[in-house]
Parts: sequence; C-alpha cells; structure tokens
Amino acid sequence: MTATETSARFHVEGMDCAGCAAKIDKAVRRLEGVEDVSVSVVAGTMTVQHSGTDLAALARKVTELGYSLSPLEGPLRVPGAAPIDPRTGPRQADALSDLHGHDHAHDDKPWWKAAKAQLSILCGLAVAAAFGLERFLPAWHDQLFVLAMLVGLVPILRRAWQGSMNGSPFSIETLMTVAALGAVFIDATEEAAIVVLLFLVGELLEGIATGRARASIKALADVVPRRAFRDSNGVLAEVAAEALVIGDVILVRPGDRMPADGVVLSGEGAVYEAPVTGESVPRHKSQDDTVFAGTVNQDSVLRIRVTAAAADNTITRIVSLVEQAQESKAPTERFIDRFSKYYTPGIMLVAAMVAVAPPLVLGSPWEEWVYKGLAILLIGCPCALVISTPAAIAAALSAGARQGLLMKGGVVLEQLGRIDMVALDKTGTLTEGRPRVTDVVALDRSENDVLRLAASLEVGSSHPLAVAILRKAEADGIVPAAVSDAGALGGKGVIGTLDGVELFLGSPKAAAERVQLSPDVLRRIDQFNDAGKTVSVLLAGTDLAGLVAMRDEPRDDARKGLAALRALGADAIMLTGDNVRTARAIGSDLGIEVSAELLPEDKQRIVTGLKADGIIVAKVGDGINDAPALAAADIGIAMGGGTDVALETADAAVLHGRVMDVANLIRISRAAMSNIWQNITIALGLKVVFLITTILGVTGLWPAILADTGATLLVTANALRLLAWRGQKG
Repeated sequence: MTATETSARFHVEGMDCAGCAAKIDKAVRRLEGVEDVSVSVVAGTMTVQHSGTDLAALARKVTELGYSLSPLEGPLRVPGAAPIDPRTGPRQADALSDLHGHDHAHDDKPWWKAAKAQLSILCGLAVAAAFGLERFLPAWHDQLFVLAMLVGLVPILRRAWQGSMNGSPFSIETLMTVAALGAVFIDATEEAAIVVLLFLVGELLEGIATGRARASIKALADVVPRRAFRDSNGVLAEVAAEALVIGDVILVRPGDRMPADGVVLSGEGAVYEAPVTGESVPRHKSQDDTVFAGTVNQDSVLRIRVTAAAADNTITRIVSLVEQAQESKAPTERFIDRFSKYYTPGIMLVAAMVAVAPPLVLGSPWEEWVYKGLAILLIGCPCALVISTPAAIAAALSAGARQGLLMKGGVVLEQLGRIDMVALDKTGTLTEGRPRVTDVVALDRSENDVLRLAASLEVGSSHPLAVAILRKAEADGIVPAAVSDAGALGGKGVIGTLDGVELFLGSPKAAAERVQLSPDVLRRIDQFNDAGKTVSVLLAGTDLAGLVAMRDEPRDDARKGLAALRALGADAIMLTGDNVRTARAIGSDLGIEVSAELLPEDKQRIVTGLKADGIIVAKVGDGINDAPALAAADIGIAMGGGTDVALETADAAVLHGRVMDVANLIRISRAAMSNIWQNITIALGLKVVFLITTILGVTGLWPAILADTGATLLVTANALRLLAWRGQKG
C-alpha cells in the first residue's frame, strides 16, 4: 500500500456463496480510486485499498447488488464506573462480548427471520397455492405457475441485472433467470416455478452453512467478558472491559475470565488458556507472568496490570489476523477463480449448442433439446467449484487459531504442507527460554560485583539470558546501577558505561575480539559449555571481570516434536548464536543437526543457501535475532510469546510454544489441501455426471438445480469438517 492509499474494512451482510463475493469484488473494483479489493464470503468481510474513494458511493454500490455494508472499526470505549463489591457482584465467566466493533445481531437472529428465508417461504407458499388452485382452474395452469415463479424470480432478476451492470454478466442469477424464462417459453411452467423455489432454498441452505463457518471465528472474540473489576488505589469498581487502558490494575476472581491482556502483579494460581491457545492443561501463573484476555482464572484471586487495550489484545489480534487471512487468496484459489471465468461461458456455449445443434442438424424436436440446454445452463453455475478452496482454507485457519496455530492466509497454509527443512533457534524454541544462572565466576573482583555489573547492563532487556541475570541479582538482593550509553550489539552482546568505564557483556567469541582470553578462562568456558551451559563474558574496559554461566533446559516436547517432523518428511537443523559446545550438548540430547556461533546475518545466509538448493525452508524462532532469517525463509514461524518484531515478520505463529505445534502446522496444511482436492472432485464430478445424464435425457431441470445446490452444500459441509481438526499433543 502506497503512502497515498488508505485501507477500509467492512462487514458485508447477505453473502452466502463465492458468486456473491465475486460480484462485489468486480463492482467495487470499477469504482474510481479503488486500488485493490479482498472479499471473504466465509468471514463476511471486505477490505478495500483506495486513494480517496467515496465510501458512501461504495456502500450504495454494494447495496444495489443486494447486500448491506457496515464499517469494521475498533471496539467502542465505554467510560464510567459503578462501585461494586466483587464478593457479591455478578460473575463474569459467562458474560461474553464481541470485540469486532460492529453489530452482529443480524448474524445471531434465527435463520427463518432472514430475508432470503422469508422469500423462500413466500415462494414456497405461492408454488403450493398454484398446485392447489390448478385442480379447480386447470385452464389457468400455466398462469398460476408463472405467477408463483415470478414471486421468487423478480428479486433474482433484479440481482442479475445489477450484476450485469457491474461487470458480472455470467452470474448464477443470470443463468437462473435465463433457465426459468426459457422453461416458460417451452411451456414447462410447473418446472420453472419449482426450479426457482429450489434455487432459493439452496441459497438459504448455503447461507446457513456459511454462517456456521463464520461463527467458528466469531466464537473466539466471544470469550472476552464485558465487564472488569478495576482497582483504583484500593477502591474496586466494575467497568466496561473496553474502557480499560494500559497501566490499569484489575482484580480477577477464581472462575472469571481475564478481561484484558496483562501481567500478574500479585497472587498465583492455575490459568486455563485453552480458549486462546488450545492448551488443555492449565498453566501456573505467578508474579510477572503474562496472561491473555479470555483465559480463565481457576483457583485464586489475581491482581493484573493491563498491558494492551481491548482493540489490541491477543484475542482481537487473532480474530483480525484470521479474518484478514481468510480474505487473502491461496494459489489454488486464484487458479480456480481463473478457471471459473472460462468455465461458465464454456458451459453456456455447450448449452446453446445442445439446444440448437440437434434440431438444426438432425431435425430433432426443438422442445426436447431446448429443455436439455436449459438444464445444462443450470449445471454451469460455478459456485461449488469456486467455494471449494476458500471454504476449506477458512475452516482450517479457524481450526488452527482455536488450537493456538496462526497462519497469515491461504498462501502460507498451502506452503506449510510442502516444507522440506525446518531450521529452529535454540533459546526459547527448542529450549524453555527461561535459563537460570548456575555459576558466577569472579576474576578480578567479587562475585556480587560481577553480578551487579552484568545486571546493570541488562536492565530493560527482555532477552531470556538478560532476564535470567536480572532474576539472579534480584534473588541475591543486588541492585543494578544506572549505566549510560547502553546499547545492544546484534548477536554479540550489550555495552554501556558506568563511572567512566565501558562495560561489555556478551559471548566468549565476541569478547575475544576485544581482549585476549587466558588459557585458564578458556578452559573454564569449555567446561561450562560441555555441561550444556551458555557463558557470558563480562569486560570492564580492557580487563576481564568475570563469567556468568546459565543453563536453559530443552522443552519437554522438543524430542517428540522433532521426531514428528521427521515422520512428516521434514528434516530439522538447529541454528543458534550460542557456542558450539553448548549447542552440541543440547543437539546431542535432542538428536538434531547443529550449526552454532551464528550471527543474525549468518542464520539468514544459511536459510538463503538452503532455498537456493531448491529446499523449501521454514525458520522457527522467537527473538530479534531471528527476524532476518524469518523473513528470508519460505515460511517464518514465530514461537510462543515471541517479540513483536518476530510476530510481524513471521508468516505463522504457535502461541503456546510447543515444538510439536510446528509439526501440527504441517499437518493442518496437508489436511486442508486434501480437503480442497476432495471439494474440487465433488464439485466437478457431480457436474460431469449430471451433464452426461442431462444430454442422455435421464435428468432434467429439477435434478440440475439440485446438482448445483447439492454440490455447494456438500463442498461446504466437507470443508466444515476441518473445524473439528485437532493437533497431536507433545
């Protein structure tokens, strides 16, 4: 998107098949200033990239096509508070809210109250009345069924006309109109009325099926409670969750859902994270641990500091990511779209030839072959074919999100299943990412002084090794000093100045570039490394001040996760900036090939080299040092609660940090692609069968429209099976 372009997102009500999305796409693209359009029939959303487009005119254009439009905005902030006693106040666990920022009441109302349902019922009553009256008025048979047909056909004709005027002349409404009027022309009025009724019922059923898929992602947003208990200097008040701002302190009782993302200030207990991450085992949370909005506090009172506004909490970001991913088109979907552009006109040409050629060439009865041509016309609707891919992708993206697996669109989903090699970082990916300080070695000062200087350099850093040093200092009662000119040297260490002396804390390799390390120091470092420990070297000016050794244990599921990758045909390699000995100790324990002592650019170079050899590479990591390699890989995967940079750079993310979930990403990709090919087979197979039976005279108009509607329903139902997908646990 250029600097002069802006993006607008809308909720579109009334879409129930891929043809609807195609009509809206074409019509909106014709508007002045529109640069790009993405429409998702499953998510019920549209994103428009534009440069000064009249949005009111855009809304009118969509309304003309028979749909309604409402803007998607951030959640409404509702200020105000009412004092309440949290011991007697209403429970939150069942108080659910939608954070989309727009009204979904139309999605929640019963299906029979929808406009299409009412039209179907009205048309059905008209057809039933025609059957009843024609017994008493046989001479009015044709007129009665024509009137019944017009009840349903007039709205269809209006939509066909609007579609034709906006770039969609071969829509299903056009085919339906031509077939119905053609049937009247050959005096098949009874069939014409019933075909129109079946078409309306089919549209209604498609809408219900699509609504089920849409509801699966909406349910994610509904796990966040409406209300929260805000603690203002000891005074508790119940407020709207949307009114919470960063820095607010809230109280969450046992059994309540978290109303916001935050960090635990006090209290500890189990938190059930399945609504967000899919993790079925509750996690123990204590001071400084992160909690997500929508998760359930199980057994103790927690005081939480809010770290994200409602518009930017984890749930909202997941929902937004999945909805935007559903709007993006996968390669298979783009191919099907291109194919369908020729498929429908081709079917219309075949229908015309079937209707005209036999009577002209063979002298066959016109009525018989026109009837067959009209039936073939109905078979020509590409709805089932076009929906075959986006329905499966949308269901897979929703199922993945509910399991804590996020993918940025169909392109990523397709590519994941073709991965040949997975390159994984060590710290925080294959290991827990929570190292602890095991040894502090003082060389020219006390151990406490070494720890104080090291902690002073790490203040404010979220790197796992920095956190380990800061926790050790806090546990030992050591207060870090304030350093000046502090900065990070990517992949090497950190520097700063204290009392006029430049301090450096980093890897032995980087330290050796600054000072000469004695044989005794190198021997100690090797001993630590052989024990699987990472060593940071502290320099004070040109003096070697001390060593800090830390150990980060492998994740519980790392070995099983790597075995699962191999079983899926994907090799694995560890890429780490840690020293060779430590990396090999971890690698030997896990059974993975190791490449160590790498700078960020080295990781990027290795990934690029693998790609140059024709290998499809996924890079898995969770930190700043991974960002270049994540971007260079075919698929970048952010692990667990990775940094914002990693999440923005990555193509996919696993929320609860299991190595097994990397394998699960491949599994859900392959399940989705298998489902897509099943759908394509169903869509084309049914049409080929009914095309042949229609030409042979075995089937007519009724089976033709049933074949079209039935194929769409079967394809949608098959895609919805993916919503029940469950990944393998570690």
